[in-house]
Amino acid sequence: MSECRFGIIGIGNMGSAHAVSLFEGKVEGAILSAVADASEGRRAWASGKFPPSVEIFEDYHELLSSAKIDAVLIATPHYSHTKIAMEALEAGLHVLIEKPAGVDAAEVRLMNETALKHKDLAFGIMFNQRTNPLFGALRYYVKLGVLGEIKRFNWIINNWYRTQSYYDSAGWRASWSGEGGGVLLNQCPHNLDIWQWIMGMPATLQAFCKEGHFHDIAVEDDVTIYAEYENGASAVFTTSTGECPGTNRIEISGTMGKAVAEDGVLKLFLLDDDERKICYTSPEAMPTERVTRVNLEFPDSPNGHVRILQNFVNHILTGEELIAPGVEGINSLRISNAAYVSSWLGRKVEVPADEATFTMMLDEKRKAEGEKRAGREAASSNTDGTGKYSERWSVRW
Repeated sequence: MSECRFGIIGIGNMGSAHAVSLFEGKVEGAILSAVADASEGRRAWASGKFPPSVEIFEDYHELLSSAKIDAVLIATPHYSHTKIAMEALEAGLHVLIEKPAGVDAAEVRLMNETALKHKDLAFGIMFNQRTNPLFGALRYYVKLGVLGEIKRFNWIINNWYRTQSYYDSAGWRASWSGEGGGVLLNQCPHNLDIWQWIMGMPATLQAFCKEGHFHDIAVEDDVTIYAEYENGASAVFTTSTGECPGTNRIEISGTMGKAVAEDGVLKLFLLDDDERKICYTSPEAMPTERVTRVNLEFPDSPNGHVRILQNFVNHILTGEELIAPGVEGINSLRISNAAYVSSWLGRKVEVPADEATFTMMLDEKRKAEGEKRAGREAASSNTDGTGKYSERWSVRW
């Protein structure tokens, strides 16, 4: 194969931007061959934007059976990701999905099992924040052991400020039936992925997910998660869409120092000796240890979405290692699923949480919403897109 022919399912906010990137040749070795969307308005946009050589479908099943595509990019509402991905894999197509991997980890697990049955096909997820050099450097230093044994991870990421008009703009927003959750499922899948990408998966967590705390919505808009690791390390993750101005700050503490990431700068504070050694060998009660300070500034990086697309195509054409394998999408979802279960039960839970418990409790949430929002969600399942990547998808330091 000398080039990869893409079909995009869902051309709303993100799908339209991906479509334009492929059509304009921003991804070497890839071409846009087809798009599909249930919205007549989005199909009309595509008809005016792309030449007849790009096929336009109302039913994505027709796209999957088209002989003109080798891969699909799925940018539909959250609940449909797993179903469409499995159908595409069974149709013999390479699959790249938008975040989150899904809503229910049990369904995502089935999707991963389907992908593993088709090892000849590429399966990736649009975790574009993994391409950010600051996160990459932070992960590198943690894995290298520069900070020693990790004690604590803290991330305050509450610069997602949203107004009530944002939530009122579409029926699927801020609903258990439409999105499957609030800030954890809409804004934070990337952050939860980066957390586990750097630190690994926690063993247990207790979460406080406040539903409708700052807005008139059914889902959570304010969350604090306290997690623990097998080695005794802890993690605190705090997020909200109701604080302005917000903060985006990571601090990781280890036995050999700490790292702080904020405002696009990674600061390292490194000890000469391991703190555990100092603790038990120093005769002083409050010793003053030498600390080496290193500041690493990172310029704005190229568009992460395009970099993930390029990496996915390179993987198909040349075997390049995937930056974000699709099977890893379940990790961040297992954190958010566990957070919901913990908050709903009011206690600490294991990670992953019991899948049946999450599914049952989510179904109860959806039923409690009634038919009013479900009808609105069906009528506006895909928001309009401009064909451009919005700044709101950036790291937002």
